[in-house]
Amino acid sequence: MNLNIRETVIHNVKDNSTAQLEDTITDSIERKKEELLPGLGVLFEIIWKESSGEDQQKMLELLENGLKH
Repeated sequence: MNLNIRETVIHNVKDNSTAQLEDTITDSIERKKEELLPGLGVLFEIIWKESSGEDQQKMLELLENGLKH
């Protein structure tokens, strides 16, 4: 069986509205289930690729600060 996580995640959310995407992300974080982490990773990958260098730098700074807490 060949499971492509990227394709599956994208297929499951590609037609979602902004509100639905927010609900998906929030729910995945709040549930704290390890099996949801790959899906969040796919969504982050898309965000990263679509972000400008300036936005990527801001995300890195937020990440760095968040890791300190």
